[in-house]
Amino acid sequence: MSKHYHWLSISLHWTMFLLLVLTFITIELRFIFPEKTRSHDLMRLWHYIFGTSIFFLVWLRLLVRSCTSTPNIDPKPAYWQHILAKIVHFGLYLFMLVAPLIGWLHISAANRTPTFYGVKLPVFVDPNSNLAQTLLNYHDEIALVGYTLIALHIVGALFHHYICRDSTLIRMLPKTGGSKTRPNYQRASTPQLGQLLKN
Repeated sequence: MSKHYHWLSISLHWTMFLLLVLTFITIELRFIFPEKTRSHDLMRLWHYIFGTSIFFLVWLRLLVRSCTSTPNIDPKPAYWQHILAKIVHFGLYLFMLVAPLIGWLHISAANRTPTFYGVKLPVFVDPNSNLAQTLLNYHDEIALVGYTLIALHIVGALFHHYICRDSTLIRMLPKTGGSKTRPNYQRASTPQLGQLLKN
């Protein structure tokens, strides 16, 4: 079995990570511009576009994941780490599906036309200012949970790479020229972990 994920899974993973970063940046940058200005509206528009891109790509990623094999982690992590990773991954996929969908509904309820790179998307709800505000509140709360999960995911990957010294992170990196370049993984012993934490 390959030591790495399928190249399409790797490409989708890093593309969606970039989109998540851009989604966060654009929605935060809008606050530096006065409301109802072109720059403010442009930041909000790109936030919608990036978020919708994530929504569509996550379906493709799930399809690729179901059709390709998952490389084993070497050495095998502790059972609690495996369960925690499953929970975080499930939460991330749910976040990438639900948050954009609620944003899509919010745009419709706010009497704005949802678009995707200039293409008009279906409107699922009638204009309703109260519903629009409620959906926006849900969207913001889910986004906060989602960004927390992303932070946990990053910390977990770095923990596995630098502390546990296993192949968790390497699996999601492109291949770099064959078996000669593959690192020799060796789980850090308890004394080594203690020394690392002291440094």
